[in-house]
Amino acid sequence: MAIEIKKKEGENLNSYLYRFNKKVQQSGLVKEVRRRQFRNRSVNKNKRRLAALYRLDKKEEFGRLKKYGYQ
Repeated sequence: MAIEIKKKEGENLNSYLYRFNKKVQQSGLVKEVRRRQFRNRSVNKNKRRLAALYRLDKKEEFGRLKKYGYQ
């Protein structure tokens, strides 16, 4: 989405920036960027399964270590 603002003749920098910022706010661009900033991508089924198996192995390992007094 391109936002194009042309400087008017005799317009100072402050009013030019104000117009630009207002245009960006009205376009909803900032809201969209903030919404997408922390978007979590979906993980495929195989990766989820491997992660669950890894967690189970770690849980069993810690249980064994605790049983023998290493943890």
